[in-house]
Amino acid sequence: MVYTCYEMIRDCRADKPEGWSYFLAQYVPVIRGLVTHYFPERTGDPALVKRVVATLRQPQSNLFESLDPAPERAFVAGLRQRVLAAVEADRAGAAPEVSIDLEVLGQALEPLTLTEKLVVWFETMGYSAGDAARMLRMSPQTADKIRSRAAELVRGGVDAWSLTLLAANGPSLGRDAAAISTKDCLPAKAFLDIIDGRTNWRGREEMERHVKTCWHCIDHFCRLLEVVDVLRASQPLAEAELVSYQRLLGIEVPKRSFWKKRQA
Repeated sequence: MVYTCYEMIRDCRADKPEGWSYFLAQYVPVIRGLVTHYFPERTGDPALVKRVVATLRQPQSNLFESLDPAPERAFVAGLRQRVLAAVEADRAGAAPEVSIDLEVLGQALEPLTLTEKLVVWFETMGYSAGDAARMLRMSPQTADKIRSRAAELVRGGVDAWSLTLLAANGPSLGRDAAAISTKDCLPAKAFLDIIDGRTNWRGREEMERHVKTCWHCIDHFCRLLEVVDVLRASQPLAEAELVSYQRLLGIEVPKRSFWKKRQA
C-alpha cells in the first residue's frame, strides 16, 4: 500500500504526525529548490528554509485548506505560491530598477502564439531559454529565437527597457497574474491532461482560445510544467535531516510501520 498525496492532505488537516512527516520528507527538498531558484541572493541564510517550513506549519498558512488540489502536481503548484509568499514576508525583495506591468506586457506580446507566450513567461520565472525548452519539449534554439522576438516586441512597447526587465519584474508579474482569475479559467486538471497527452486536438484548440489571452492561465500552466520538472529531479530528505525538521515543528516521529507503508 502506497501513502499518497491525498492521504497526506487528509492527515495534515487532522494534524497527524504521519501526514506532516510525509510532507517534510517529500517536500522540504522541493521548498529548498524553489528558494534557491527564486531567491539566489539569500542562499547564505541557512535558516531561511526552516523559517519558511515553520510558517507553512501555522494554521493561517491555509496550506491544506482544501482537498481539491490533492493530486501531487496540483498540490505542489499551490505550495510553490505559498513558499514564495513566505520568503517575501520574511524579507521583501528589492523593487526592480525598470518596471513593467501585466497590461503593458500583454499588449506588447499580443502577436505571439500561446506556446511563444509560455516561453516568455518562463523568463519572468527566472528560467533560461534552455530550461524553458526542456519543460516545453522544444529545441533551445527555438526558445532563443522566441525570446529574441519577444524582447524586440517589449522594447518597442515601453519607454525604458533592459535585458533583465522580465526577470526583474517576475515576482510582481506573477502575483498580478495569480490575482486575475475569471470564471472561464481552467482548473489544474485541464493543464495536466495536456501535459500528459490526454487531451484531443479539439480540446487543445478550445483551451488555447482562452489561455492565449489569459495571463492567469498562462502562469498556472507554466507553474504546473515547472512542478513536473521539479518533482522529476527531487529526492526525499535523508532520515537524519527529516528528524531535525520533525523536532523543529514538534512532530512526533511516526512508528516505523508508517515508513514501510510509504516506501512500499
